[in-house]
Amino acid sequence: MMRDYLQITKALGDETRVRALVSLAEGELCVCQIIEVLGLSPSTVSKHMSILQQAQLVVRRKDGRWHYYRLAGRDAPPIVRQALRWTLKSLDGERLIAKDAKALCCIRETDRKELTACYNAN
Repeated sequence: MMRDYLQITKALGDETRVRALVSLAEGELCVCQIIEVLGLSPSTVSKHMSILQQAQLVVRRKDGRWHYYRLAGRDAPPIVRQALRWTLKSLDGERLIAKDAKALCCIRETDRKELTACYNAN
């Protein structure tokens, strides 16, 4: 339990990871959508998502070339579920989180191929 706690607090100790986590509150996102909302490089976002995954706060699945993330569910350890509830409740109404949520509305409607075009060109 101590190990889980320390991984969770490490994961929640970074604004970018918290923003990524809260972005998943409305449902699963492709990593390309998370990249877009955070405005960071793919490698940076992948590192942050890996830390969230190690803390069991998010679950990743792969579908073809796309990686998708969602919040941990009912099968997650109680400490993880408590941390998720506390984080989402604590940040409800936070200005930056609201800005991300507004951006996500448009990002969710954008085709993944369009979102990844600039990365594929490089």
